[in-house]
Amino acid sequence: MEASTVALGVLGLAAAAVLGWVTGALGTRATLADVRGRASAAAAELDRREAAERDRRAVQDLILGSMQEGVLLFDASLETAFANDALERHLGSRPGAVGQLFPPHLREAVRRVAASSDTSMESVTLEVERSATARWLRVTVAPAGEGAVLMVVTDVTDARRIDTVRRDFVANASHELKTPAASIQAAAETLRAVADDDPDAVSRFAAQLEREARRLSRIVADLLDLSRLESGSELTERVRVDAIVREEAERFEDAGREAGVHVMVRAPAPATITGSARDLSLLVRNLIDNAVRYTPPGGTVEIAVETGEREAMLTVRDTGVGIPARELPRVFERFYRVDRARSRGTGGTGLGLSIVRHVAENHGGSVEVASELGTGTTFTVRLPSSA
Repeated sequence: MEASTVALGVLGLAAAAVLGWVTGALGTRATLADVRGRASAAAAELDRREAAERDRRAVQDLILGSMQEGVLLFDASLETAFANDALERHLGSRPGAVGQLFPPHLREAVRRVAASSDTSMESVTLEVERSATARWLRVTVAPAGEGAVLMVVTDVTDARRIDTVRRDFVANASHELKTPAASIQAAAETLRAVADDDPDAVSRFAAQLEREARRLSRIVADLLDLSRLESGSELTERVRVDAIVREEAERFEDAGREAGVHVMVRAPAPATITGSARDLSLLVRNLIDNAVRYTPPGGTVEIAVETGEREAMLTVRDTGVGIPARELPRVFERFYRVDRARSRGTGGTGLGLSIVRHVAENHGGSVEVASELGTGTTFTVRLPSSA
């Protein structure tokens, strides 16, 4: 009995020991599993953060790389930390450090900003002209924190060109309007002074008044047309170009007859496009008017309309005085005249060919000019045809 009791006690102790060992082992395994789980979760979180950072940098590089402005970031040692592609296009190079930055006054601006302890200072804006390509750049240099300096380069060439064109336009328009206005004023004053003493002069000065008033009216009308065309054309009609050419040619039969110029039309087939009949009439009228004015007596002006698969082509060819080759690139500029004295003498405003170019471009087309002195000039307008 005692032996049995002892045996049972030993077995109980052994069972307890085994149970304790098993429990300890299970606890150790549970701890290891928990550690492994936490380590796996931490690794996954690290991978997620690294992926997010890569995505963020990719988006940042995409945004900065697609910018039209050049971006250049210098670190605290004034070495290049970042530069996008636009910077190289604007400056012609990608500097590795501030010492490689050109022109020199850009380096001075960067160093001045870097040396300043005032982190809230305003940006430094400079105008830089690249003489090789005649481009104007606006460069802004600003502190970026912790000694870094950020430089942003913007191409302002187009803006400056537009400002120049506007200034020239105002100056030219003022001059063109001033001339007939002054002539009208002088003729009116003279007419009033001689009305009683010299009746024969009345008719002469009245004719001058009428002539200058018409010229002034033409300039104003052309300015209004040009202003409207610069805002675009309403391309909502199906227009027969050949019909417009015939109609406008008829308008110039009397003027051509008086000038001794034969105006003829060649339009064997209908030519239909989608556009503005009003503006296309203006285009044709100005081309014919220009040709008649600069063709001497005995000459001819031929207006031809041809059709192709995708375009209608209008050609106005004259046997006039021609245009020097050096002047051809500028004939479509506003108020530009090859021969100013002759143009004013014939009543031209200097705006007709500019109107022609705007109408053609508004219709998705183009206009070209070919000329030879003493032989004549040919203007060719190409317009997309309707399906």
